[in-house]
Amino acid sequence: MKKVSFNMIRSAGIKTDYAKPEYYFDQLDKVRAADLVLFPEYWMVNSIIYGMNKAIFPSPATYHLGHDKIEMTRAFKATYPHRIPKTLIYGKNPYTIERVLEEFHYPFVAKKAKSSMGQGVWLIKNDQDWLEYVENHDTFYVQEFIPNDRDLRIIVIGEEVVGAYWRVSEAFLNNVAQGANFSYEDIPEDVVQEVQSIANTLSINHAAFDVIVTEEGFYILEFNVFFGSEGLLPLGVKLPQKIEEYLNSLG
Repeated sequence: MKKVSFNMIRSAGIKTDYAKPEYYFDQLDKVRAADLVLFPEYWMVNSIIYGMNKAIFPSPATYHLGHDKIEMTRAFKATYPHRIPKTLIYGKNPYTIERVLEEFHYPFVAKKAKSSMGQGVWLIKNDQDWLEYVENHDTFYVQEFIPNDRDLRIIVIGEEVVGAYWRVSEAFLNNVAQGANFSYEDIPEDVVQEVQSIANTLSINHAAFDVIVTEEGFYILEFNVFFGSEGLLPLGVKLPQKIEEYLNSLG
């Protein structure tokens, strides 16, 4: 299988040709000659899969759902509604500003539709916090706040989970970029297996799922298409190797 990648860092260790995103339209011959295009920029995806009829990795579903929390949530609500926290998505108007406060008590979580690494997520604790969010967003993405000191990160490559670990923090965000620590004890394998099944159902093949586990069950907060792999190192997992194994299995 002939491959071309648009991301040298994420493709390090994978046998592939390379192309630069900034010169995309000057390197279309490389795309046309490839059987598989690795890690294109999001803005390239439609022209590659629809214009040139080429397969991509991560999958189209991974890109399209992972690019926008709103579309991601809608997909989860349509397929696994019991696995996401209560979530409301509204356009901004006087009615919806009040409706959110009728549906949620403080504190609750508000997010930006497109963000990662713990950015664009706020804990709304009072009227002032809410009005500041309202002022800066035309679309509301608000979610039930589930108190916790950790979340479970589950990393899916291809059709399997390659690693899972806790991200532990006393702060609101359990994100390593925001100061969280790793823990590898007492990983709930039933949760890991179900998240793997959910990923396979939605054709998500390169993602880090962030999950909160409670006594009542577990809830998927979101998944990230591009994620850090430092949490896999203590597990002995080499991400490029896992990716290449999966790509080679495709034939």
